[in-house]
Amino acid sequence: MEPTIKDVARRANVSTATVSRVLNGQHWVAEETRATVLKAVQDLNYKPNAIARSLMQAQTKTLAIIFPNVSDMFSGTVLSGVEDAAHARGFSVIVCKTGGGYERTLDYLQLLAEKRVDGIIFASEVLRREYASFIQKLRIPLVVFSGESADPDIPTIRCDDRQAAYTATAYLISQGHERIGLLYGGAHETPEQNGRVLGFHEAHRDHGLAVEPGQVLLMNGFAFKDGQAGGTALLGQARGLTAIFASSDELALGVMSAARTKGIRVPDDLSVMGFDDLPLAEMSLPPLTTVRQPLYGMGRRAATLLLDHIQDIRKLEGHVAFPTTIVERQSVRRL
Repeated sequence: MEPTIKDVARRANVSTATVSRVLNGQHWVAEETRATVLKAVQDLNYKPNAIARSLMQAQTKTLAIIFPNVSDMFSGTVLSGVEDAAHARGFSVIVCKTGGGYERTLDYLQLLAEKRVDGIIFASEVLRREYASFIQKLRIPLVVFSGESADPDIPTIRCDDRQAAYTATAYLISQGHERIGLLYGGAHETPEQNGRVLGFHEAHRDHGLAVEPGQVLLMNGFAFKDGQAGGTALLGQARGLTAIFASSDELALGVMSAARTKGIRVPDDLSVMGFDDLPLAEMSLPPLTTVRQPLYGMGRRAATLLLDHIQDIRKLEGHVAFPTTIVERQSVRRL
């Protein structure tokens, strides 16, 4: 019986994914591990299946979307748009949750390569050079969704974060607020973060208002618990705030929870504004005033870009910035 990749993995005491990386020439395998795998290949006289490799050229009518987290409404809304666009063309969608981990992301990319997906949407994360190199080497079409890529040639789908933050901050100022806090979650030093922080500062500058360092707080995540912790910290370090602009709806709801714990009423004592316009924004008490990102349409557009390329309708290229709008509800009070 011919040896299989599992036999090689067992002999080298590594995973089949690691064996595959070595055989595909990927460079992020340690040299010692690479040598062990290659010796196992030689000892067993293992020969990769050329027929299987040739099948890599065929379509599987499958797209993949990679999220750091799939438990929030953000990813669910984006996925709805992706799936609807894919289903309309007879494609299915594989969803991967990486938790933001490097190794898990690599494992998923390897898995998607083995499943011969026709296109990948990389969502809400920084696309590392290693990830991009792996995907491009396999010639799998790729779109970055609301994330960062160092390669300007990789198409991206996002909203205009700088303009959105400027408009939201100017809206709060127009309601009479001059002491506004900013709570940002997620990866630091990304275009998304930099754009929203910059827009916040520019709106203050253009209205003749100063921003003290304590008014801006950067968190690591966008989740409700991050909003609770960040809201508590921000209300403690920046005295006299009359409003807080949070960079996601879940963060904003966390701020409202932190305010309630401190006996601060929303919007009577503190106005709170979110970002995204997830379904939970109108379910909250009070309903949340927020910045709407057309997440469903953005997801649908990302899938359409890939599908048009796969089906030779349009070349995959360029960057798409979606407009945002303010949705007024009841969490912001005019002073």
